[in-house]
Amino acid sequence: MIKLSSVLLVDDDPLTNDLNERLLRQLGVADQYRAANDGADALAVLEDLAADANPSSPVLVLLDVKMPGMDGMAFVEQYQRLPESQQQAVVIVMHTASMSSVDLGRVESMPIAGLVSKPLTKEKLDTILKLHFQRQFPA
Repeated sequence: MIKLSSVLLVDDDPLTNDLNERLLRQLGVADQYRAANDGADALAVLEDLAADANPSSPVLVLLDVKMPGMDGMAFVEQYQRLPESQQQAVVIVMHTASMSSVDLGRVESMPIAGLVSKPLTKEKLDTILKLHFQRQFPA
């Protein structure tokens, strides 16, 4: 499988970020992995990652919705202010345990690729890779 340039894990629970990174590393999904505990930190990391990425070597952002400070929704609103060239090299997938109907309504109008429920598994990652990157794990 051709690796992604990087994966950015955004969750206020460091254990969730750690477990997801271990799974991603074990499966060899990307060349580099970064983590952030809130939306503000994630934006700073993403600007750095997106500068080196392009549509053929994209960044996957697994973004928690509910976080203190800048939550996932506010992150996406700020992300939309990045230059178009950086946005084109980023795929955002909301990664959440639950979502209110109000949040689901807001997500429909945002530039995110999809939703995936916690916990992250190999099967869920395989689906993300197939749907958004035309890649999959070897059989």
